[in-house]
Amino acid sequence: MNMVSLGSRSFQGRPVAAGRSGTIAALDVGSSKISCFIAKIEPGRLANGHAPVRVIGIGHQVSRGIRAGAVVDMDAAEEAIRVAVDAAERMAGVTIRDVVVGFSGAEPKSQTVGVRASITGGEVGDADVSRLIHHAQANFQPEGRDVLHAIPTNYSVDGSRGVRDPRGMFGEKLGVEVHMVSALRGPLRNLELCIERCHLSVAGIAVSPYASGLACLVEDEMDLGVAMIDMGGGTTSLAIFFEGAMVYCDSVSIGGNHITNDIARGLSTPLSHAERMKTLYGSALASPSDEREMIDVPQVGESDADSANHIPRSMLTGIIQPRLEETFELVRDRMEASGYGRLAGRRVVLTGGAAQLNGARELAARMLDKQVRVGQPVRLTGLAEATGGPAFSTCAGLLAYSQISPLDAAGGDDGDEAAMPRGQIRRFGRWLKENF
Repeated sequence: MNMVSLGSRSFQGRPVAAGRSGTIAALDVGSSKISCFIAKIEPGRLANGHAPVRVIGIGHQVSRGIRAGAVVDMDAAEEAIRVAVDAAERMAGVTIRDVVVGFSGAEPKSQTVGVRASITGGEVGDADVSRLIHHAQANFQPEGRDVLHAIPTNYSVDGSRGVRDPRGMFGEKLGVEVHMVSALRGPLRNLELCIERCHLSVAGIAVSPYASGLACLVEDEMDLGVAMIDMGGGTTSLAIFFEGAMVYCDSVSIGGNHITNDIARGLSTPLSHAERMKTLYGSALASPSDEREMIDVPQVGESDADSANHIPRSMLTGIIQPRLEETFELVRDRMEASGYGRLAGRRVVLTGGAAQLNGARELAARMLDKQVRVGQPVRLTGLAEATGGPAFSTCAGLLAYSQISPLDAAGGDDGDEAAMPRGQIRRFGRWLKENF
């Protein structure tokens, strides 16, 4: 376990009083669509420690001004966000001021930081654990990057590793390994500025595969090991979960929009028709009937229906399959290079809009040599069938993330914790409650 020097900066959202208002809002800023969920916190407590939530407002809009998860046109992105949020507010009958944001850009990077400290009084208490987490966060110095997540993954007491809950144990030295997820500072700042131009405050930011995992994975998958692959419009993101925590994440800049572009270029058809063909007729795997099934393909710049080409469905599959194979190869290479691939075991969960493509699950199973299922949000009420599928996993997961992020922090604490990032203290406190 390495000891690291002091001096770093973490991205801190503005905490919102979700507990007092009873309403939380999630905003997923993607390359193909922007979606907003508004939910009401219900009385009671679920088995995982979360309060049950009921979705009362939903809004989504075709994304503009976003490419590969990053803002490339501030005005266009602002307008799209405003439309999505306004639709959700109208449906919910409330006005929101704070949002938890999910995104897949800014090149997220994983790194594990290990720290050790002496135990005060011989018995590990909450203060010892909090102090250690604070040191791990403060000691991490990614140049030009901001820390989004600091997730404890493993504790040790006097060198004995594999401790899941050190509180109440006796020893002289307490150690922790913390999974730090950082992202490029510039794209994060642009995203925050764009949202603030919509008169909204950013209460927290989560990388999309983490949020999707919170929405789609069951407890056994998180404990035994699983790879979460979120197939978005501009990026495909990866997160590996083990023993209940995310231990690695990464992303590749290929998504469903690239398939649409390939179809448009390969068949000389407008992008809107390429997207329609992908949705209605697209498949990642060939079938015996593909040669006989013909598809009409409108041509770019032609308004006469008689000028449309007629192609066999096999030609469309021949465009889609290589791009998906490339995507899964890149994900497989990232998993193997990370050193965490073995922790995922033989389980993969696909989600995101591109995961709904016919044959994507079967192709992923073949390329990754693992058991694959398509995941969609669970444990949420109020979602219609159209918004309860894989395409909305990130937005749904942000509602779960909001319960472990700094959404109900207000004011500083006394003593040593007063100098610590307020949101991270609250997040870690919630993490303890939910996991132990």
